[in-house]
Amino acid sequence: MNLMNLPILVLVSSFVVLFVATHVGDLVRNRVLPLKDEGRDDFGIVLGASLTLLGLLIGFSFSMAVGRYDQRKNYEEAEANAIGTEYVRADLLPTADAARVRELLKEYVDQRILFYTLRNQQRLTRVNADTAQLQNKLWSAVLPSAAAQPTPPLALAISGMNDVLNSQGYTQAAWWNRIPIEAWGLMALIAICCNVLIGYGAHRTNRGIFLIVPVVVSIAFFLISDIDSPRAGAIRVAPQNLLSLSQSIRSQ
Repeated sequence: MNLMNLPILVLVSSFVVLFVATHVGDLVRNRVLPLKDEGRDDFGIVLGASLTLLGLLIGFSFSMAVGRYDQRKNYEEAEANAIGTEYVRADLLPTADAARVRELLKEYVDQRILFYTLRNQQRLTRVNADTAQLQNKLWSAVLPSAAAQPTPPLALAISGMNDVLNSQGYTQAAWWNRIPIEAWGLMALIAICCNVLIGYGAHRTNRGIFLIVPVVVSIAFFLISDIDSPRAGAIRVAPQNLLSLSQSIRSQ
């Protein structure tokens, strides 16, 4: 199980680890290697630089997560537009094929809506399988007419169906495009080091002060993980355009 798919677990685990790291630094200062007063200025420079680097990494990671979230939203809109356009272009096909394509597109929209709303992995696997079957049926519904009579209008219908199929692939690729685990590991490592330094550089043991940075950083990690989790997070892409399209084509 990928920890990054569970934002709440990221919040809890990061807070515990960072809080413990702060106490480890405090323990080292008290029992192993006390920090002398003449070295505090240099130590402050090291701590400030470390915290600055951590802040930059968190900022970059947040920007990456938001960018991927926006990409998923854009592809949902593009997918709805492609399906809606092909639904209209079905008029270019022979009457029987046009009716067949429209019925398949109605089912296809429903499956795409389920892709965005489901969280259960088993049901999602079934939806993906049904989507693949519908794609084959849609392509088979437009190909014979275009092959038998390759006119420009039929070529336009084929092009529209190609856009429908491609848009699903682009959407799936966007959902797989996550913040690399290596970036998470680097942020976690630097965050742990920063908290160890905070505990080591404190003048005395103060659990209230030691709570501040672990709480703030763990909340930042939680927010990044939540936005970056297409299915498990609270901040998810709602298929608003697909829902609107479904209502529109069923009312016609």
